[in-house]
Amino acid sequence: MALTRKADLEATALQRQGELAVYPPLIGQEAAQVGSAFALEESDWMFPSYRELGAAVVRGVDLVEYLHFYRATWHGGTYDANAHRFGHVSVPVGSQILHAVGYAMGSKMDGKGIATLVYFGDGATSEGDFHEGCNFAAVFQSPVVFFCQNNQWAISVPVSSQTVAPIWRKAEAYGFPGVLVDGNDVLAVYQATKEAAARARDEGVPTLIEAVTYRIGPHSTADDASRYRADDEVGRWKALDPLERYRGWLEASGAADAWYFEQVDQESKEFAHRMRTGVIDSGPRPVAEMFEWVFADLPPHLARQREEALRFAAESAEGGGGDGG
Repeated sequence: MALTRKADLEATALQRQGELAVYPPLIGQEAAQVGSAFALEESDWMFPSYRELGAAVVRGVDLVEYLHFYRATWHGGTYDANAHRFGHVSVPVGSQILHAVGYAMGSKMDGKGIATLVYFGDGATSEGDFHEGCNFAAVFQSPVVFFCQNNQWAISVPVSSQTVAPIWRKAEAYGFPGVLVDGNDVLAVYQATKEAAARARDEGVPTLIEAVTYRIGPHSTADDASRYRADDEVGRWKALDPLERYRGWLEASGAADAWYFEQVDQESKEFAHRMRTGVIDSGPRPVAEMFEWVFADLPPHLARQREEALRFAAESAEGGGGDGG
């Protein structure tokens, strides 16, 4: 969680300094992401939305490659999703739910014996994709864990304006378990997710987990949350900081001391520094990539455009206008 917090703050700073086009801070939601990600088996898959940097850290995703999406150099990030069992960044609200259910259905047909977890926010539960995904998973007994990070706000819309029934209770309509968990308690999140993932793998039973947490920062760096949230509300949730809660537990249980936390803090700073350096040093993507991975054989009109683009890039590089990618 400490690595995630430092990297998240650094990513926000990078956007403010013009190195990223936009960035959605996750500060306050570290326990929900880290606890759930650690609860999965290495072979299980995760499908993120656009705010899951913490889960990416757990999965060992190179954050420089992850942040290429927010640098506007590559849609979804440049990391290998298959290598990390971590889907690409998905911005259209709720769309990744269908991806996760579809992948889970396919993995079951292939006899892989894995679980799939999908992250989404409270706002996504107002989308049809959420309900379609839940219904499909229930009917086809797909091994999915629906992990809702209820951070209380869908941009500027409070959860009270989206639903009357508690989110976790919506699972009853589809015939599978719903679980409510304190999303700022990393150990509680870990336990709830571990049980849900085991149920998915062993029984083919989906689970909807509602992790109650809070988005301390803005929806994104393009948002001014002070226009719709009261300072005292934010203050109440800051007092429930998941990092401070876990630190208090570690100290009280004798599992960690001051020296340990000093080491963690130093490691976190170095981790964030490496990420920052990597982002700043990132060059543009090769121009030829625009024409890859769609057609096995480029149609004539695209082949012509590719030749023109490569020639223009080469001429620009020769003229000192850049390296052409």
